[in-house]
Parts: sequence; structure tokens; C-alpha cells
Amino acid sequence: MNVPSLRAVGDLGRGARALAAAGIVTPRVGELVQRVKALRAWGHVPIAGFVAAARSRPHQPFLHDDEGTLTYAEADRRSDAIAHGLRASGLREGDAVGLLCRNGRAFVEGMLGCSKAGLTMLFLNTDFAGPQLLGTLEREGGKALIADAEFDALLPADALPGRRFVGHGARDDDPLALERLAQRPGGGPLAPPAQPGKLVILTSGTTGTPKGAARSGAPISAVAGILDRIPLKAGQTHLIAAPLFHGWGLLHLTLALALPATVVLQRRFEPEELLRVAAARRVDSIVLVPTMLQRIMQLPPETRARHDLSSLSALPLSGSAIPGDLATRAMDAFGDVVLNFYGSTETGWATIATPADLRAAPGTAGRPPMGTDLLLLDEHDRPLPQGATGRIFVASRLRMEGYTDRALRKAEVDGRMSTGDVGHLDASGRLFVDGRDDEMIVSGGENVFPREVEDLLVAHDAVLEAAVIGVDDEQFGQRLRAFVVLAEGAQVDGEALQAHVRANLARYKVPREVVVLAELPRNPTGKVLKRQLAAWTDPA
Repeated sequence: MNVPSLRAVGDLGRGARALAAAGIVTPRVGELVQRVKALRAWGHVPIAGFVAAARSRPHQPFLHDDEGTLTYAEADRRSDAIAHGLRASGLREGDAVGLLCRNGRAFVEGMLGCSKAGLTMLFLNTDFAGPQLLGTLEREGGKALIADAEFDALLPADALPGRRFVGHGARDDDPLALERLAQRPGGGPLAPPAQPGKLVILTSGTTGTPKGAARSGAPISAVAGILDRIPLKAGQTHLIAAPLFHGWGLLHLTLALALPATVVLQRRFEPEELLRVAAARRVDSIVLVPTMLQRIMQLPPETRARHDLSSLSALPLSGSAIPGDLATRAMDAFGDVVLNFYGSTETGWATIATPADLRAAPGTAGRPPMGTDLLLLDEHDRPLPQGATGRIFVASRLRMEGYTDRALRKAEVDGRMSTGDVGHLDASGRLFVDGRDDEMIVSGGENVFPREVEDLLVAHDAVLEAAVIGVDDEQFGQRLRAFVVLAEGAQVDGEALQAHVRANLARYKVPREVVVLAELPRNPTGKVLKRQLAAWTDPA
């Protein structure tokens, strides 16, 4: 007989309290019954949360986007029609469909329609070039594509593996326009598929070719662990600016459907327009990647002050490291609402830093949420003491089921999966991520992780952004090269920045070169593409 541990029993009670506080476990008996029925029928959120909300809160606004507003009932009927249309095109349960859409109803309704039809969804990066998109579709066995019209030029119809359904920007007379499918009458709800369609999220590809990480959705226990740390509640309004095709944006769409909440989406991010919409909609949370928040904080204070964000209770960040004192400055402007999520596409969320954590220890990734275990291991897979830097391994209820390429494996130790990063724990058990395991620079026999040097450079008044890489050096093996973006109107030379580093860090951590760029190359979630920096050549 298996006896649950005291920790498991405690987590169960804590999880129930988190779900109740958020409004998922509700005293409204009819609504609670709908949620239980949906979970039994569909197996996981996000689709189960959406189906339950459509039954219990049909008139609640579901989505505000650039094209208008949809209620839960309207989106339910439209996604049913899309599911019937996808099935009528010849797609069968388990077939993979690519989604290449910006944040808006085409992405959301396409995802819901695919879920209802039992199709596997392949979330494609809107920054991919045509050959990369076609290669990914072919590698992942895509049988069809849902794509906004703006991507037509990248993907010739005769090169696609199947039909292309057109999302935003489709012609009114296009028979494969997603909007035409959504408006078709009749059909009604589909029975849940025999096997839920999987969600395939592509890794960021910052260190190589993006890989497909598959999962079947999020269990309600994982949702409880996150809601234990972040103050989101049923009936609130959440603006998701992070791209939905990435795990970070998708997580918050999942949470919104589980609560349920109202979602606000914009196809393009523009700092002041985001603030205007957030104020007009009286949003409770704004989901960003750090570079978006950085651009918001670059607005003049009087510009930010024109928009009333007093309704804001959470400003969650993830996708890349938070530079310098960004979190502190944002909390000084908007209140103590910033949270920092750390994890990976493969492991799910490993740690969450609350506003109190970020005030006490700026730059921290926080502590593991309920139901998540974290270990720091040395090169021999032995646990490390507090303060020592080691490889980060995580056991999480949100971990992937595996790569779609079965030949690929992620390093694991005792059921914990590697994030690919290295970090250390402070005296309070808070995690600090020091950098990528494969980014360590060995210069003159000394190990250097770029993050420490980057944070110090950004702390200089003249520097807005910084990235540090290692380049070959005959004498030292590798030397440090820093790339910086200066703050508007600032002037500083490389020698002054080198002196700044030398005054604060060991000699071997001082960059031998400092290159000033207009901007750093980044992917849509804000991660710096260091492979592009490594290929940099002096134009002189």
C-alpha cells in the first residue's frame, strides 16, 4: 500500500486552497460540476477549462483583440465550426497542424478548433524564414497549416505538405479562410477525441536548430502550483503581450482558460499603445518578456503616467534574463507587481520570484513552486552545497513528454531534467541563473559565466543592454568580447567600460574588447542570439 508523504498531503491541501482562492474551485455548484465534467472528458487544460467556461459563463467576454470582442459562447460555437471544417478537409485525429499566427483570434480559435478535432498543434515561430518554416513542417509531419495572410509570401502553396487555412488578413472570398469556417452554421459540439491532440512547442533555438517539445496540456495540479504564487483570479482581465507560440505566452492563455478570465491580445507590441489598451480595459495582469518591459520603461515618465494602471495586480516576466535593475525600476513605477518565472520549454516552470523576492534579491529567479523539485549538480551529477554554481535540474508537472524527434534526449538525473543552465542558490534558497552551461568561457584557465559581466555593464548609467561572448585567443584560449547598446544620448568609450568592470570584478572577467551596436540580435522572447554575435566582424 502506498502511503502519501506528509509533503504530498500538504501540497494537496495547499493546491486546493490555491484553486479556491483563484476561483477555480468555486461554491457555485453548477460551475464546479461543469469543470469536473470537462476535465474528465477532455483530460487537461487549456481545452477543458475553455469548454467548462463556455457552459457556465457563456456571456463573459472571452477575447478582446484587434478585430473586436468575442464571448465564451461565441468562441465556443466558432471553434466547433472550425473543428468540423478541419475534419471535413480530410484531417484525422492525431494529424499535426502548424499554427503560424500572431497574437489574435486566429491563433486562439485555431488552437481550440484543433483541440476539439483531436489534432496535434505545432506552434510555429513568426520570425522564422520560409525555408525554416517549411523544414519544420516537414520534420514534424505537418498535414496542414493555419497561417495569417502576411506569411503567404514565405510559404508558396505548392510547397506546403497540405492545405493552408488563412487566418488574419484572409480575403472574404477565400474558401479556406478561417473566418469562413468559423461562420459556417450547424455541426454542433464534437465528442472528445479518443486521444487528446498534443501541443508541440519549439525550443528557442538560441544554441542550435529548434526542437519540438511535445505535451498533452497542463494538469490541474500544475495550474494549482503556479496560482499558489501569482495572484490571478476568475473573471479578471489579462493582457498577454508575449507571443502565444512560445511556452510563456501559451502558459498564460492556459491559465486564463482555467480560471476563466478575459484575454486581451494585440497583434503587434508597441509600448505606449499597450499601456493605453491596458488602462482602457482595466487589466489585472500584463504578461511580457523582459525586453518589452524594458521598452516600456524607456518611455518618458510623463508618458507612462498618462495611463492609469492602478488595476494591475501582476506583471509576470519570462523568456529571457531580466537585465540589471529593471524589475526594481518597474515596481517603483507600477507597484510591487513584477514576478519573474524561470524554466525551459522542456522542463516547464522551475522557479518563480515574487515581488518580495525581487525587492530582496534583484535578478533572482526565485524558488520552485509547489510540486516542483530543483537540484544543482556538479559535472559528476553530485548535489552541490548552497552558494556553489552547478547545473540546474528540475522535476516538474509541466515537463514535456519528450522531443518529437525520438532520437533526441535531454539530460536527466533521478527523474529531474536539465534546463541547460547553470546557477546557484543564495542563503534564502533563491535561485540565481548564472548562464547557459555551454556559454561558460575559459580564459587563461579561469571560468567565466557571461551573465555576471553583462549585469555589471548594464548597471553602468551609459549602457542600456549588454551581451558577452568568448572568442578564440592564441594566448589565453578565449578572451571576452562585450557588445553593448548605449542609452539614448549617452556617450562612453570601451576603456571606461573596461575600467568599470575591472573596479568590480576579477581581472580575468574584464572584456578585452567592447563593441557598441545599435541593437542586440534577439528572438521574439527577447533572448540574445549569441551565435549571430559570434559571427560579427568589424566593418572597419
